[in-house]
Amino acid sequence: MKIVILDAKTLGDDLDLSPLNSFGEVISYQTTSPDETLERIQVADIVITNKVVISANIMEETPRLKLICIAATGMNNVDLSAAKYKGIEVKNVAGYSTKSVVQHTFAMALYLLEKMAYYDAVVKNTSWTESGLFTDVSRPFYEISGKKWGIIGFGAIGQEVAKIATAFGAEISYHSTSGKNLHHAYPHQSLEFILRDCDIISIHAPLNEDTYNLINENNLPYIKEDAILLNLGRGGIINETDLAFELDRRTFYAGLDVLEQEPMTLNNRLNEVKHKERLLITPHMAWASIEARKKLLEGIVKNIHVFMEK
Repeated sequence: MKIVILDAKTLGDDLDLSPLNSFGEVISYQTTSPDETLERIQVADIVITNKVVISANIMEETPRLKLICIAATGMNNVDLSAAKYKGIEVKNVAGYSTKSVVQHTFAMALYLLEKMAYYDAVVKNTSWTESGLFTDVSRPFYEISGKKWGIIGFGAIGQEVAKIATAFGAEISYHSTSGKNLHHAYPHQSLEFILRDCDIISIHAPLNEDTYNLINENNLPYIKEDAILLNLGRGGIINETDLAFELDRRTFYAGLDVLEQEPMTLNNRLNEVKHKERLLITPHMAWASIEARKKLLEGIVKNIHVFMEK
């Protein structure tokens, strides 16, 4: 078997990929452009891809291809209909990153809630040293306890966030973007209610026709002063230009781990936000704790093993 990894760099240099060697010859590419994809997988029996697109046209030109392993949960980068028609199996890995994303949600929330950027700067620019005081309380910060936390998208990640936020003492409500996930112990509310009522709002929804531009210029003004808006779902759920305008217009906070175009472009309006301390952006890495990436590799290995056993 020839196994081709198309974007190994997304898995991290610290991840040991040697378990794949037991299945055959492994050819690993750090990154692969659309122009390079076909040439690189023409000899492959198995392809491992995270974000590199495998289209119907490519499958037509790869007669040896038997299995596509997606190094992620989402499967939108593979033409599933074409794969089925060609008899090519497609396997993803679900659930590997839940704990990592949940942890990052709270890291972002606490960073913004406790004004960490400001207080880190106060120490490092010697303002605290020069003050002569044992403490600095010049920027008020708040506790999660007693706050209203609204969750948009209530799958496995959203539900786990709810449990932990409850442990902090928050009052939970949620909004199902599909309108179907309604049977939980927490109250289901309209999107407008969540935006108007909640002190912390975290998004854990997929990107689809129901969620694209879900948060935009029409409903961003509903968000309360000093509230925190977090997106750990998918880029495109929040209109980034509208968000930048609203952040400049008044005082609230946003934390984004995902953007509509990744990596972030230089002309993204968020680069021009005046009060940068109110905006936290991380480079789509909430999923990527070392533990999560190890689970992901274990899932890929298991998928190949099951395929080989047939």
